[in-house]
Amino acid sequence: MVIFNRSAAIGKILRRCHRAVAAKNSGNHLTCFHGLWPVSEQNDFEQHMRIIPDFISETEEKQLHEEIEPYMSRLRYEFDHWDDAIHGFRETERKKWYPTNRDVLERVRQVAFEGAIMPYVHVLDLAADGVIKPHVDSTRYCGNTISGISLLSDSVMRLVRADAEKYQQSSTGTTSKENDVDADANDAAYRHQPEAKLENNFYADLLLPRRSLYIMSHTARYNFTHEILANERSLFLGKPIKKTRRISIICRNDP
Repeated sequence: MVIFNRSAAIGKILRRCHRAVAAKNSGNHLTCFHGLWPVSEQNDFEQHMRIIPDFISETEEKQLHEEIEPYMSRLRYEFDHWDDAIHGFRETERKKWYPTNRDVLERVRQVAFEGAIMPYVHVLDLAADGVIKPHVDSTRYCGNTISGISLLSDSVMRLVRADAEKYQQSSTGTTSKENDVDADANDAAYRHQPEAKLENNFYADLLLPRRSLYIMSHTARYNFTHEILANERSLFLGKPIKKTRRISIICRNDP
């Protein structure tokens, strides 16, 4: 009988994370910085935006997919999301998981979060031609960390520094804007879409390989919009990254 050693598994994942950081420092990395980054901002970003390649195995990917596919396949892809942040998607939230998949989510919790995660895990199924537009998840609905496993496809995530003078979120869920009415309306939204222009700004493109885990927290979570690039713009270090159907298993902590 094989006995699962959870501590050994977590240690293996952390060592893999450390190897990914070492690879990044040697030039073979998953983050490409654009524009003139202030040194302190880039240091904070590198600390708070992490990618762990091969976080799950092919077998674990198959088990996750097999659990969610019967339900997801009954849903239609939507192209008119109520807050205009996502096009070509279907989604659900799931609380109960098969034991093997619960073990995977427990690994996510231990690697990405300092405490408990929200009981309902977000499952977001993006069609091959689907896109996630630039947005910042509201602090009213989730806390300082968002972490997601990428299934079925590679993709490119772009994070752009939001205008600090016009838009700011804090861990308390408050916003600061020129117009108080607009601020109240945005705070009620699940996803904020602040202005974040590439011109005269700094941003980062991140390659999210299939079966990887991204961990977005603190500075990266609050001060940057994030998006999944459409195929016509999906480049990483000049190389086209073709996104097919992509499912992300997303964990968050409480506000």
